[in-house]
Amino acid sequence: MNAADRPPPTHFIRQIVEQDLARGKHTRIVTRFPPEPNGYLHIGHAKSICLNFGLAQEFGGVCHLRFDDTNPAKEDLEYVEAIQRDVRWLGFDWGDKLFHASDYFGQLYDYAVHLIEAGKAYVCSLSADDIRAYRGTLTEPGRDSPYRTRSVDENLDLFARMRAGEFPDGAHVLRAKIDMASPNLNLRDPVLYRIKHAPHPLTGNAWCIYPMYDYAHCVSDALEGITHSLCTLEFEDHRALYDWILDQLPVPCHPRQIEFSRLNLSYTVMSKRRLHELVEGGYVAGWDDPRLPTLSGLRRRGVPPGAIREFCARIGVTRKENVIDVAQLETCIREALEQDSPRALAVLRPLKVVIENYPAGDTEWLDAPRHPQRPELGSRRLPFGRELYIERDDFMPEPPRDFHRLAPGREVRLRFAYFIRCERVVTDPATGEVVELICSYDPATRGGSAPDGRKVKGTIHWVDAKHALPAEVRLYDRLFAVPDPTGHDDYLALRNPHSLEVLHGCLLEPALADADGTVQFERLGYFTPDPDSRPGAPVWNRTVSLRDTWAKLAARG
Repeated sequence: MNAADRPPPTHFIRQIVEQDLARGKHTRIVTRFPPEPNGYLHIGHAKSICLNFGLAQEFGGVCHLRFDDTNPAKEDLEYVEAIQRDVRWLGFDWGDKLFHASDYFGQLYDYAVHLIEAGKAYVCSLSADDIRAYRGTLTEPGRDSPYRTRSVDENLDLFARMRAGEFPDGAHVLRAKIDMASPNLNLRDPVLYRIKHAPHPLTGNAWCIYPMYDYAHCVSDALEGITHSLCTLEFEDHRALYDWILDQLPVPCHPRQIEFSRLNLSYTVMSKRRLHELVEGGYVAGWDDPRLPTLSGLRRRGVPPGAIREFCARIGVTRKENVIDVAQLETCIREALEQDSPRALAVLRPLKVVIENYPAGDTEWLDAPRHPQRPELGSRRLPFGRELYIERDDFMPEPPRDFHRLAPGREVRLRFAYFIRCERVVTDPATGEVVELICSYDPATRGGSAPDGRKVKGTIHWVDAKHALPAEVRLYDRLFAVPDPTGHDDYLALRNPHSLEVLHGCLLEPALADADGTVQFERLGYFTPDPDSRPGAPVWNRTVSLRDTWAKLAARG
């Protein structure tokens, strides 16, 4: 069952929304997805996107897309455009509800003045290091800043001069005046504003002070009329600050913050900082490298957005932190691709076969279905001639008993074609490597069955040498060799050395000449054309294998 066919998932946030609507607390729910434009979205963000947009769709509400653009030193319009592209690709649309925290810079400033006038905020001139030292620890209370007792007039004057650009970065900050002895460190006079002389991608040089996330986020929620502010568990301790700020201000509403567990995926890293390190350090080929968990990387790899939505539906929404096995994602990808991907023959590591009893120069065309369960997709034509290529792994000169493919004196079935028998093996005199197989075929077995009823145990794929299309194929695998690289400071040393294998000289059936979507290379996996492809020089990425080979390796120990 896919996500479109099953009833909406029941989880604690959905139950809260249902209860709020049932008792009339809200007549329409309003959610938001609030990314920072300082990197590309990854599959962890997909969980939040599906949750926020999904709830809004289910209950006839609306979901806003709001960029938390409060740190201009790390933000870029490239990320803004990439985020919008990824959300749309995932299947969601915010309509006319596109916002930026910078839209509210004026209102945020005015509210900060309101806090100062109410004696709830003050300008602090401690250095960043001293602020940390005064903050205390989990077991020791903090100490009041020596600037905490500044008068309202002095604070208003200093804050206005901060706004006017009179002071350098770090000279002053605006802090909330709450409780330096609070057991919640987030309530120990948190910073609300800092000086940062950096141009903003949207507001230019209009501002040189910028609000902190905890302040801008809750006020933006209130100004937009958000009903349920959904965030991950690391913000649970920040909820008290979220509520405190809104309780002090004449905001139009007070949204409810609800936390859920973030998506952690095995064999990868989800930290934006570490993703930046991978990209900027050249360990991967950009934000859309198919080995990354970024949505742009998954898209380039050929993962359909429906598979990601189905994956998010299956893992559910809870408050329990855990690591999801990437095999669950790969299963969803296979299931989605199985339904729609046409089939094709491709040989990645070619071994030449000469059928000595087939007429030289002849070519015949065989019919093969594009999809075994979807006759409406039609068929394609496969050329067959005297010289073919098979997969090198489908031949062994001295096979074990459980090897059911081609070997000297052994007969196999060529997919959609004939039975062939290996008569002789040609090897390189210098190296002993097998370079060519001399085979015979049985003309009576066209289509893959023998009229005399004899059976063969092996069926292998092939391509015709004369008509085969050369291609480059990139075999992508898991980026890290251990299930949980996030728990290691030296995580870069744990990268999987086989996460990318580039194969040149691969051969594809001619029907793939104009392919522009994901195809199942029979017996090999699902593959997608890469943007690096050029006319006459196709490049294909492996999206996912046909089965979880890592599970097999683990079972073998």
